[in-house]
Amino acid sequence: MINTDPPALPAIVRPTVRFMLAHPAHFIALGGGSGLAPIAPGTVGTLWAWLAFLLLDLFLSPMALAGVIAAALLIGWWACTVTARNMGFADSGHIVWDEVVAFWIVLWLLLPASLAWQALAFALFRFFDAVKFGPVAWADRHFKGFGPRGGFGILLDDLLAAFCTLLVLSLWTFIRS
Repeated sequence: MINTDPPALPAIVRPTVRFMLAHPAHFIALGGGSGLAPIAPGTVGTLWAWLAFLLLDLFLSPMALAGVIAAALLIGWWACTVTARNMGFADSGHIVWDEVVAFWIVLWLLLPASLAWQALAFALFRFFDAVKFGPVAWADRHFKGFGPRGGFGILLDDLLAAFCTLLVLSLWTFIRS
């Protein structure tokens, strides 16, 4: 198979504010700055996603939120593809738009829910995203690179972590009823 990905640039280990502001894709992929966190940027990005979603939920209907999420997925695919290529790093932990969109899906399907239930969803999502076993690990291994496939892969493993989170919450609800 011929590799059509552009050659990787020297890897940016930790992006800066200057890098984030150099291109709109960087700003999006780095979660508006939440991905610049020096420790646990994925967790910080997911916390940002939670807060942003709760604010969006105050003003938008569930259908409008679905539209925002769909647009965020498409724009995020582009932003993650461009940012990974420009960082020279196939799936940097500082690219957090994947956590943002995936957790928005969890909250969109979960709400209305208590703060405790939302916190449980947050903990489960972070667990599945960090541990990366089963389908999450498969996606993480098979969709690496610097082209559109790589950008899709950045999103896919977190979408599968969201699916696993929702599955566990659904099973828990079913067992309790």
